[in-house]
Amino acid sequence: MAQHITRKELKKDEIRETLVHGADAVLSHQKVAGIILGIALVAGAAVVGWRFYSDRQTLKASAALEDAMKVFEARLRARGEPAEPGEVTYIEEKNKFGDAAKKFTDVARNYSRTRPGQVARYYLALCQEHIGRFEDAQKTLKELEEGGDEEFAALARFQLAEVYSRTGKAGEAVKLYRQLADKPSTFVPKALALLALADDLRKTSPQEAAKLYQQIKKDFPDSSVADEADKRLEALGGKS
Repeated sequence: MAQHITRKELKKDEIRETLVHGADAVLSHQKVAGIILGIALVAGAAVVGWRFYSDRQTLKASAALEDAMKVFEARLRARGEPAEPGEVTYIEEKNKFGDAAKKFTDVARNYSRTRPGQVARYYLALCQEHIGRFEDAQKTLKELEEGGDEEFAALARFQLAEVYSRTGKAGEAVKLYRQLADKPSTFVPKALALLALADDLRKTSPQEAAKLYQQIKKDFPDSSVADEADKRLEALGGKS
């Protein structure tokens, strides 16, 4: 899905769980209707075959994704520090995310039509971002965005906005965050999009950022996002 705080923590702790659970789901069953019994039987057999193939592919993809996630979430240890038996660990972060990127690439390429394949493409972009391959991350996220799944497209836009923000394209980031706030989704709810938008506006438009933090507190009370908004508002000197 990562040791981050604030915006990244919300994204990778809350959304990651949704994605990983979603990776275990199989494709929705298709309904087939036929007028003539013979045609119906042939069509039915084809659908059963596709379902069987789809389910098997998804199970294989889920196992491959789980293997890749073990590397992505591997513990970083100090030189000379022993690892537990069977534990996947790394000394250097760049090596960890480099190896994870290779595994996610394989899952995304070999199981591109499955849910786990889409999840793998998202995590591939995160790995690329971690090791400073920002152009590759943008390319990967745009591929995910164009994949036809609206929920994953929204998630890709959210992460793409973060890449833009980190690479000095604040205007592009703000534009995407506004779009996501206007059209929220399961993976990128409105509160999260507003929080990210406010964070990017803190330097250029602190007054607008403060208003957005206040809006989050008002519209989404008693939520972790509201708590984060309150902290940021206090840092701006505008806590009420």
